[in-house]
Amino acid sequence: MSPQSALWLVFAAVMGTTFVLDLFVFNRKSHEIGLKEAAAWTAVWAGLAALFDAAVWLTLGKAKGLEFMTGYLIEESLSVDNLFVFIMIFAYFKVSRAQQPKVLKWGIIGALVLRALFIVAGIGLIERFHFVIYLFGAILVYTGVKMMLGKEGEVDPEKNLAVRLLRKYLPISGRNWGDRFFIRRRGLLAATPLFVTLVVVETSDLMFAVDSIPAVLAVTRDPFIVYSSNVFAIMGLRSLYYLLAHVMTMFVYLKGGVSLILLYVGGKMLLSDWVEVPLQLSLGVIVGVLAASVLLSVLIPGKKQHHA
Repeated sequence: MSPQSALWLVFAAVMGTTFVLDLFVFNRKSHEIGLKEAAAWTAVWAGLAALFDAAVWLTLGKAKGLEFMTGYLIEESLSVDNLFVFIMIFAYFKVSRAQQPKVLKWGIIGALVLRALFIVAGIGLIERFHFVIYLFGAILVYTGVKMMLGKEGEVDPEKNLAVRLLRKYLPISGRNWGDRFFIRRRGLLAATPLFVTLVVVETSDLMFAVDSIPAVLAVTRDPFIVYSSNVFAIMGLRSLYYLLAHVMTMFVYLKGGVSLILLYVGGKMLLSDWVEVPLQLSLGVIVGVLAASVLLSVLIPGKKQHHA
């Protein structure tokens, strides 16, 4: 068995065990997640990612270890913007804090499948059609500029194609029914607003993958590194969401930092055929930008953002 095959088995065992414990044991019942619980689970997932990166470093070498950590930090930093959108989606559908974990849980399950498909497709496209790397780079730069200028647009689920199709083919209840996704109404199956919320979250994550997968592919095209770093970041997304929901008003410059990371990674892809950027430099830039964003937010508090 090759070292990478062994790591695939370790990865599957670790993620399978923690996935079941996190989503179906410790957080089996819907409940409001407080700051301490969110911080604890965020630390657990970050610690697991660090331990797995150490295993990658020892087994596959320094270069692969750096690729994993860089990919993980890119995905985690881009997730910050995703979480702001999730907050707006939950506010739009008036989903209580107690019901949000269930939506995020099933959203994560869907994301794991969708990201795998995107990664395979993205790597295949780059290997077969090299010009695609410039398209991915342009998408990242465009997204970074939009984010920096604050022109990302408002969340309007009613314009979501998946929601419109859902309303066309399935009755939707006019009110929430606890944490249920479906109910029986006059003998017919009907979706609840909570399920509509899940659909919007899943389609939003699909759009986020258009940014995040190319960003990680700018670092490595090794399917194992790309997928494992993505999965570790995604699995920590739910706890990170609650952590940010509690402290997001403290870090008002974080989104600006994320936009700079997108611009850097997009530019790196566009210039990849002419300029070779050392992986250590990319890792340093990402860590430095995130640290500077947090530090500036603490030292120079800007206008506080309010979210429901």
